[in-house]
Amino acid sequence: MTEGASRRRARRLAIGTAVVLALAGMNGPWVYRFSTEQYHQYKINRPEYKAANGHWEIVEFPKEYRQNTIHAALLHTGKILLVAGSGNNQDNFDAKRFDTRIWDPVARTIKKVRTPNDLFCTGHTQLANGNLLIAGGTKRYEKLKGDVTKAGGLMIVHNENPDKPITLPAGTRFRGKENGKTFVSKDPVVVERATKNFDKKSGKFLGNTPGLGRIYVEAQKSGTKYETGTQDNYRIQGLTGVDARNTYGIAQKLALDKKDFQGIRDAYEFDPVAEKYIKVDPMKEARWYPTLTTLSDGKILSVSGLDDIGQLVPGKNEVFDPKTKKWTYTPKERQFPTYPALFLMQNGKIFYSGSNAGYGPADVGREPGIWDVATNRFTKLPGLSDAKLMETSGTVLLAPAQDERYMVIGGGGVGESRFSSEKTRIIDLKSDDPRFADGPSLGKGTRYPQASVLPDDTVLVSGGSEDYRGRGDSNILEARIYHPDTNTLDRVADPLVGRNYHSGSILLPDGRVMFFGSDSLYGDAANTKPGKFEQRIEIYTPPYLYRHSRPSLGSGPKTIPRGGSGTFTSRHASSIKKVRLIRPSASTHVTDVDQRSIALDFTVAGDKVTVTVPRNRNLVQGGWYMLFADDERGTPSKARWVRVP
Repeated sequence: MTEGASRRRARRLAIGTAVVLALAGMNGPWVYRFSTEQYHQYKINRPEYKAANGHWEIVEFPKEYRQNTIHAALLHTGKILLVAGSGNNQDNFDAKRFDTRIWDPVARTIKKVRTPNDLFCTGHTQLANGNLLIAGGTKRYEKLKGDVTKAGGLMIVHNENPDKPITLPAGTRFRGKENGKTFVSKDPVVVERATKNFDKKSGKFLGNTPGLGRIYVEAQKSGTKYETGTQDNYRIQGLTGVDARNTYGIAQKLALDKKDFQGIRDAYEFDPVAEKYIKVDPMKEARWYPTLTTLSDGKILSVSGLDDIGQLVPGKNEVFDPKTKKWTYTPKERQFPTYPALFLMQNGKIFYSGSNAGYGPADVGREPGIWDVATNRFTKLPGLSDAKLMETSGTVLLAPAQDERYMVIGGGGVGESRFSSEKTRIIDLKSDDPRFADGPSLGKGTRYPQASVLPDDTVLVSGGSEDYRGRGDSNILEARIYHPDTNTLDRVADPLVGRNYHSGSILLPDGRVMFFGSDSLYGDAANTKPGKFEQRIEIYTPPYLYRHSRPSLGSGPKTIPRGGSGTFTSRHASSIKKVRLIRPSASTHVTDVDQRSIALDFTVAGDKVTVTVPRNRNLVQGGWYMLFADDERGTPSKARWVRVP
């Protein structure tokens, strides 16, 4: 009998035993006193059930410390950074109430942290120095069609002067040449000088290519009569002489339609020791819903997002240098939908699974593939099932990371689509012909699945909803553990709290998994009542922690270089069968590209365990890691924190 089959049998036996015991005592009025809920609690709290299925518990903070957590990251201090920003709450945004908490799950303490800007829908990743890089956030909340009172949209400002750039302040007025309508800019804009073009052979001057600037404008007055329906050229009021002749605006339709969120350029490092935000150089582009991914040289790639006008950043990706704290553009442009799932491969290229969390055209940048950032070459990968249902899907790098196998989980249609996928898809990037193949079914269509790689190489997959943002009371109160060795999903204990949009999960150093957030659109099945943000934390204790004992992992080095070794004490050294180095998570919007579990070679001598870190810097990125040791039953030790410089 396989290990997975044994677990499933144990689960059935545990339930069966509970039923027999309950029925044995059911006589007379006692039957009626023993409610369904009481029986359920009795069943899930039995030791046999926990050992087969694990157990969930809810953590509810004191009222003054609760927040709408949108982002969470495990810090190398063992604490959890919980970031809300304005928490998807327009009132908080207007009042500039921006929240961050630091929670210590061991000491059971929680602390408020001053938050410098609206880091709602930001991007983040772990840095080699142990800080968390956070970039982007919210400049303006979306406005739905019925709430928009002034026509507005994108104005492209042209500068045909090759001698100098021009700066236009906020409040600049643009008057249409044909329509005669006036629009006002909301922010300042710098328009670069025009570029002179010459024929390479003859040297003949061919003309100028105008410098371009993008700015959001609104009609000077409210009402439908100030909308425009066609492209027009716009004269810029207040300019004279050469500037007036060389500078003008061009806009397409400026209307009362929905206005999307707008992003910010601001970037910060969060210092886990000082427990504060440190401002660094802002990005070149404003971004809302960006993904941050570590590159081969340790720099950080920032991709996609909505810009300061509310439009998808047009393929302008950039890189942060942790040494200089500065951003530079990548050599060439490539466009992705927002929050794309991008992972550094062992050859230094980037794997894009196709998973994303929202905004962008349905037919641009959504196909999975391998991206060479330096050359901008993109090689598409075939075989993906439900390819049109990849929005709000999750992607995890299966353990051990050396195998370079990924699992893509669930997903839904673009935007507010009611369609969702029950598929899991597996791809082996080390095969001669990489292509996706279906894994085990989730049983029902699942948007927003939370997934965490565990120290025993399995993956915990939980929650999500069948419809967009839990619409129609469609939250999925189910959890499963995926076994990569057998390619099977085993049902385990059901979570107590529904999780959909704005939720996530994080592996803790003690081997448990923390779940946060959830932002249902409605609060009832009829979709008539507004939803309420889920502020409770939930902790899942996997079955491996209900065994009688777990291996110890004692003192050892705090730092181990790539290719280097370190020795740790362990009273149970002889029972250790594998060692894993797991990068801490930084999770939001079904996107967690940081988590990876790396197999370490090790030797045992007496009560000593000596581990060796692989040399490949693309496999083992610089930073802090959790070091777990598993015994012959797959029970992990508590983690030791180790830094790889």
